[in-house]
Amino acid sequence: MLSSSALSQIERKIGYTFRDKSLLSTCFTHSSYANRCGGESNERLEFLGDAVLGFLVAEQLYRRGGSEGEMTSARIRLVSAKPLEQSVRAMGLEQYLLSAGTAGEKSVSSLFEALTAGIYLDGGMEAARAFVSRHLPSSAEPNYKGDLQEFLQGRHLETAKYTVVGRSGEDHAPHFVVEAAGAGKTARGEGNSVRAAEKQAAKALLQILNEKTGRE
Repeated sequence: MLSSSALSQIERKIGYTFRDKSLLSTCFTHSSYANRCGGESNERLEFLGDAVLGFLVAEQLYRRGGSEGEMTSARIRLVSAKPLEQSVRAMGLEQYLLSAGTAGEKSVSSLFEALTAGIYLDGGMEAARAFVSRHLPSSAEPNYKGDLQEFLQGRHLETAKYTVVGRSGEDHAPHFVVEAAGAGKTARGEGNSVRAAEKQAAKALLQILNEKTGRE
């Protein structure tokens, strides 16, 4: 269990004071540490935090406006491992994680989910909303290929395939056309590199698939 001094430092960093200090300590107890030293791990909190965080981000995006497809893509980006890990490290919280091994991206990002759940259980939805609003970036760089992959995986479909179907322009200023295929649909994107064209193709295909899902 974390010391009272460590718990106080954590509370200053997150901007919330726990009534139940043992709950806060559990938020930082990785399963590897609990298995070796005893006590409850933060896995159950991660489970609850994932749902609470998903709701709060969805609520925020709904109030901001946008189509269902746009909101879905933004939610996937915001609650993915990378921005959660970055938020935890920005607060300097990874140093307090009780783990029997090296704290990787998954264990660090899951800490944000556990904290969200802990604050929700200790102080209610408004406290959790304030924490998420304060510490989770309101936007993230679009990752259309990643969003498309998660969309397909969530429906147990094969990985998207990208094919270069066109190239024009001089060597110093090329122009590529790429076709993305997945879930029985295709879409094309263009760009000054294969990577840029793939990104645009994934964006277009994801929009088609989101629209198709909305009609079903």
